[in-house]
Amino acid sequence: MDNTIGGTSQPNGFTAGSSTEDWVAFYSERRIGHQLQLAGDGYCSNLWNVDIAPRLNALFDGIDVQPSILHGDLWSGNIGSVDNQPTIYDPATYWGHHEAEWGMSWCAGFGPRFWEGYRTVIPQDEGFVERKPLYDAYHQLNHYNLFGGGYLSSARVDLERVKKALDARKA
Repeated sequence: MDNTIGGTSQPNGFTAGSSTEDWVAFYSERRIGHQLQLAGDGYCSNLWNVDIAPRLNALFDGIDVQPSILHGDLWSGNIGSVDNQPTIYDPATYWGHHEAEWGMSWCAGFGPRFWEGYRTVIPQDEGFVERKPLYDAYHQLNHYNLFGGGYLSSARVDLERVKKALDARKA
């Protein structure tokens, strides 16, 4: 089911039975591709369509994406407590790769204790550092589409990092 992230439409369609290859196509088309279409930025669109999307599978070599239900917009503004119990709200829920949950961590302030605890439950997969800018770019582009300003420059930097990671895999 499609939903929104902030005020931006968020087309979904990746499901519990999907594969790693399905995830790459979904993320390419319905996350980055959708946000780029809304942003209308030629540089980022060209970078994505020519240099990144055709090679994106390489960032997932050896990774078995197990679909997880994601909050989709997890940052410090969407977490709190009720009766001394942790709570999360304002979701943009979808099925996805667990790593995608951390695309808003640039805005979250999760400290070392959080990450240590999280990594005891879900260890960091090989290549996460290379994929992280991919997940950040989605949220940077969405913020640009919602608020304008410098978020587009941040998205460009993230996409350039993804391209650099892909280029390094060719070498």
